[in-house]
Amino acid sequence: MRNGAKAAIVGGVFAVMVGGAGYGAYNIVSAVSGDGGSAGTTAEKKTGPPSGDEVEEASKKFFAAWEQGEAAKAAAETNNAQAAKPLLVAYGGQAHITKVKITPGTPAGTTVPFSVSATVSYEGKRKPLAYESELTVVRGKTTGRALVDWQPSVVHPELKTGDTLVTGEAASPPIEAVDRNGVVLTKEKYPSLGPVLDSLRDKYGDKAGGTPGVELAIRHESEEAGDTSLVTLAKGEAGKLRTTFSAGAQAAAEKAVKRFAESSVVAVKPSTGEVLAIANHREDGFNAAFEGKVAPGSTMKIITAAMFIDNGVTSMNSPAPCPPDAVWMSTKFPNLKGMQPNEGATLANSFMRSCNTAFVKLIDGTDEKPLTDESLTTEAQERFGLGKDNWKTGIVSFDGSVPASPGPYRAANAIGQGQVQMNPLNMASVTATAITGTFRQPVVVSPKLDNRQLATARGLSSDTAAQLKQMMRLTATAPGGTATQAMSGLGGDIGAKTGSAEVDGKETSDSWFTGFRNDIAAAAMVQQGGHGGDAAGPIVAQVLRAGG
Repeated sequence: MRNGAKAAIVGGVFAVMVGGAGYGAYNIVSAVSGDGGSAGTTAEKKTGPPSGDEVEEASKKFFAAWEQGEAAKAAAETNNAQAAKPLLVAYGGQAHITKVKITPGTPAGTTVPFSVSATVSYEGKRKPLAYESELTVVRGKTTGRALVDWQPSVVHPELKTGDTLVTGEAASPPIEAVDRNGVVLTKEKYPSLGPVLDSLRDKYGDKAGGTPGVELAIRHESEEAGDTSLVTLAKGEAGKLRTTFSAGAQAAAEKAVKRFAESSVVAVKPSTGEVLAIANHREDGFNAAFEGKVAPGSTMKIITAAMFIDNGVTSMNSPAPCPPDAVWMSTKFPNLKGMQPNEGATLANSFMRSCNTAFVKLIDGTDEKPLTDESLTTEAQERFGLGKDNWKTGIVSFDGSVPASPGPYRAANAIGQGQVQMNPLNMASVTATAITGTFRQPVVVSPKLDNRQLATARGLSSDTAAQLKQMMRLTATAPGGTATQAMSGLGGDIGAKTGSAEVDGKETSDSWFTGFRNDIAAAAMVQQGGHGGDAAGPIVAQVLRAGG
């Protein structure tokens, strides 16, 4: 199903937007109706957290009204009746959900878990619906009543602000997504691909040759997100959609990210730009692997080193001294603790040890070969294809951002801090470009499927690419290289770059790692994972070990 023209009526079914207003809207409602209840009260207003008896009473009232299909009454038992009522009306109306039975579990403080069993009925077709959710009871700010804290997820755990619930003929036919070798890909076997497959179905279902079925689904606010099917009442005929994924690489990626919370990884085939795997292990379900926008730490030094080489500032075997600290525009930049200074270091040595100060000292270029605020931006855009907002991968993705930044930010950007934003997709592409010299925009489905125009860039000279590849090899194999431990035991032609990105307000840095093995490049990030080789490194190594 899709937003836009079909968001209002699909198969004769009206879609109702899920209310998501916060306490600002709640206060307006409260002034009129008293926290979702009847206006006015003469009783003394209670304060403090709701008691156990109040939690039980408030949840029971809400459940009873919901079961009986009394949407307005149920909404009045929440702290945001105006936002709750449309979804509760849609639940028994436009979503065609009936025979609702709610079984509460044992409260944990003010939180009440519960299970829902119901029936979805549409044009003579019926299917059971069962799921678990939870609600929290809070004290109403205006009346002091114990009320259900309104969140769309109360109605169904997968509902978010801006979503809709609809039952009817699917706007997009089902697809049978297969990998590059014809292996069927399912969200049950590859959980990280769930939202990706939904998005591909929404975008390419009508091009894959199938026919739509009838379903209860969540339609997300973003058109690009694709629908999330909850119950299929009548199966459509699936069309076959070939993707670029590798079932083997995807299985390895799924397993690898499970080792660390808030982690993401992407693998690509450098010779083609085809995406071999996407995996995320996050509580919020966000596809940070493709859509994340965070500082990449020292993995950014691949691009910065390329800028130095391309602009004649230095080269792999030329000087790049590594002092204990460096000052740029009155801002002091240190190295990681324990790094030994080396005033006679080459660029290769400072790269493999990830010396921040060497890169900061060179950020102004030389008298003969000066650099500007725009130099890094130009390198990223023209050589690596980043930051132009023109990638068309087949699903929603962020192309990276390397702004031309003045003052201390210029130096910070060069070491992957400051205002630079990347995700694992971007850094896997950077590695692919670095080792081949050619920018190939990553894709998850062939551009021939919809005749979309892929992004292009100049790429690198063979000499620059050769130097970058060799420096990454040294980082992964030479004594003192920051990636040697993570990459140990991997055969073939290997290379890597580590990164640690400091985040404001967080004691532990984000862990970054990008590497290659033969014709596979992969990049991972673990938010608050520490040093690059500690968390992101093992993820990348596991994916590279699996091959494509």
